[in-house]
Amino acid sequence: MAQEFTFPEAGARTAAAHPPEGEFQTEKMSLSMGPSHPSTHGVLRLQLELDGETVTKCDPVIGYLHRGDEKIAENMTYNQFVPYTDRLDYLAPLANNMAYAIAVEKLAKLEVPARCHAIRVLTAEMARISSHLLGLGAFGIDVGAWTVFLYSFQEREKLYTLFEELTGARFTTSYSRIGGVARDVPEGWLGRVGAFCDQFLPILEETMQLLTRNKIFMDRTVDIGVISKADALAYGITGPNLRGSGVPLDLRKDKPYSGYEQYEFDVPVGATGDCYDRYLVRGEEMRQSVRIIRQVLAKFPDGPWYATDAKKIFVPPKSKVLTSMEELIQNFMLVTEGPQMPAGEVYFEAENPKGALGFYVVSRGGGVPWRLKIRAPSFCNLSILPKLCVGTMVSDVVSILGSLDFVMGECDR
Repeated sequence: MAQEFTFPEAGARTAAAHPPEGEFQTEKMSLSMGPSHPSTHGVLRLQLELDGETVTKCDPVIGYLHRGDEKIAENMTYNQFVPYTDRLDYLAPLANNMAYAIAVEKLAKLEVPARCHAIRVLTAEMARISSHLLGLGAFGIDVGAWTVFLYSFQEREKLYTLFEELTGARFTTSYSRIGGVARDVPEGWLGRVGAFCDQFLPILEETMQLLTRNKIFMDRTVDIGVISKADALAYGITGPNLRGSGVPLDLRKDKPYSGYEQYEFDVPVGATGDCYDRYLVRGEEMRQSVRIIRQVLAKFPDGPWYATDAKKIFVPPKSKVLTSMEELIQNFMLVTEGPQMPAGEVYFEAENPKGALGFYVVSRGGGVPWRLKIRAPSFCNLSILPKLCVGTMVSDVVSILGSLDFVMGECDR
């Protein structure tokens, strides 16, 4: 992504001192812009070249955050890498865990039970709402709307409480496992998820009313940072940023996984591809996620929540480990050597809140992947910045960054 950047020469000052008659010119200047919000400290700055307040060149400089994830994966067992997937899009770890687990399960040709699929869809949609709420709140701050941040974070905290009840952690959940999930849903938890959905939708509408027809917000987002359909596809943009440009690509519809095909939901798309459309798409996606969650709750299946026939892949329940020699040996082998995978290669991508998160796994057999590559949506979504920012005003760059809703944990691996 880094490009050659030309700093203004001293001679430019002389030229600016003698502008043509009737035309106002200024000296071009360079400006390091960023971090745009607290999580981008040290990991993203924009090296801008300015003509007055107009951006004439933009060079995103990515710093160092979670380096070497893919090589780390090649030196540990498949299950040991699950916590590292939390750190990719650390605003939606439940969705990351799920995408990685499904990729490895496809390598192992392993089918998980219906209850596991339902739990994964449920948690992935809750993660989508949580991620979009943070994106909405941070976007509001970027354009001067503090109240939106307070509303959205209040709802996000309620989701984090539900995540803690389910996984034992609020932030880095490490919930999915190869062949299932770490534990079943606790008693009464599904009812609390339904109660959250009931109270969430009115608050979401109230929150979005603060922005949707707000004159200042519209002035800062409408026709700003327009991404055409062709550019969105050419740059590999996915997720709400792609759908905001009018491309109705959603992997949950186009390549269904984990039983998404049995749920009814709409894929919202934008008309212009500007910052305002990307905001509207994320708002509607939260409504659609609630719609999916309610369908999952309505027909939540009984039965096991992990693949009971995958004895060489899934760690046995603790109660059996403590009472059976065979289960104890199985547990020891899985922990020390990892789940045994056949040789082969597989690529799987899931529709995460930021876009398509893909895992390409190559196995030569055994408990450790030979190669693992990650297709991270935020990295691709940011790649269009040099083209998107040129010709805009400096203040528009802030709106554009906020509308792209990126997370740096996915960018520097």
